[in-house]
Amino acid sequence: MTQSGPTGELRRTLGVGDAVVIGLGSMVGAGIFAALAPAARAAGSGLLPGLALAALIAYCNAVSSARLAALYPASGGTYVYGRERLGPFWGYLAGWSFVVGKTASCAAMALTVGAYVRPGQAHAVAVAAVVALTAVNYRGVHKSAWLTRLIVSVVLAVLASVVVVCLGSGESDAARLDIGASGGLGGMLEAAGLLFFAFAGYARIATLGEEVRDPARTIPRAIPIALGIALAVYVCVAVAVLSVLGSGELGRAAAPLADAVRAAGVPGLVPVVRIGAAVAALGSLLALILGVSRTTLAMARDRHLPGVLSAVHPRFQVPHRAELAVGAVVAVLAATVDVRGAIGFSSFGVLVYYAVANASAWTLDAAPLKRALPAVGLLGCLVLAFALPGRSVVVGVGVLAVGVVAYGVRARVGAGRG
Repeated sequence: MTQSGPTGELRRTLGVGDAVVIGLGSMVGAGIFAALAPAARAAGSGLLPGLALAALIAYCNAVSSARLAALYPASGGTYVYGRERLGPFWGYLAGWSFVVGKTASCAAMALTVGAYVRPGQAHAVAVAAVVALTAVNYRGVHKSAWLTRLIVSVVLAVLASVVVVCLGSGESDAARLDIGASGGLGGMLEAAGLLFFAFAGYARIATLGEEVRDPARTIPRAIPIALGIALAVYVCVAVAVLSVLGSGELGRAAAPLADAVRAAGVPGLVPVVRIGAAVAALGSLLALILGVSRTTLAMARDRHLPGVLSAVHPRFQVPHRAELAVGAVVAVLAATVDVRGAIGFSSFGVLVYYAVANASAWTLDAAPLKRALPAVGLLGCLVLAFALPGRSVVVGVGVLAVGVVAYGVRARVGAGRG
């Protein structure tokens, strides 16, 4: 086991099970309670094909990420892969996209907690949730993995109840699945982009590369396992909810899973679903803060962010200053931003991040067959990113441009000093 020492390395405490749970905590929490309704509104009867397309792109990304993580088992994920395979700028662009996109996602998940726990005080509850979970992460990653395991168990139990109630009710009708493309190709692509947000949790596994045992073996196993479990859960829940509500009513639902169990004739389950949604968002927020702080650590080590953020706590072996900085920024956002805007911007940033991951994986092998998946993943990420709502695309491009300018200024200053 690696202890924190003069090099500032992190302690390796996580096994395959822990890594899978951390990924599931992000995917299940982030997606199923937040993305189904807007995706149905965009795609109509093309919701399930959109889900399949999102899963395909996510699988390509997962394979690319797993191959790269086995070669570069350090904190930072695609920030490290892009830097090593494509050059410093592309690594920086990936890291910038991840940090700003996932910081926005943290705020969205915190606001989701607030909306379900106390709608009238959503912002205050969101800030409290950020402070509490930052404190949990500060005490050590192993405690975070234990809490995430508990949260994932609760959420999966709630989702299983929703599936059983909906499919077992007299209101369930297979004709409501109505698989087609009533929203057109553009609507299906937009839905896939929104639903991809729900699959992005395996990034947290790669960003923990410096804290897992035997990373060359653990990470390639954990990523596809977590993705496969999440996909199975999403398909079951989407089919169950569609069979009761249909794509039209699902697209109009503010709380789709709660509306589905009510329509299925079991209103007593609605409070349980609301609690499950809040717990799921907490699990997602916990893992998101964990991943963003590790990428912040990696970028601070390379001085793309202030070097003071690269410190590792001598007792808890966590990047404590990076975690506190991320927690502070997320708390401010949670107190001020709109949840829908945060989710749209986060999706754009995540897709750019994985585009760099696939481009990096493309360089690993010259064989055409081994380059096929990264090529599909790269093209898919770019298409879905620009199929998102126009406002999300404009804001996303603007924030990336700010990062590029900052990189250029830093490079020019460094060259002048040299």
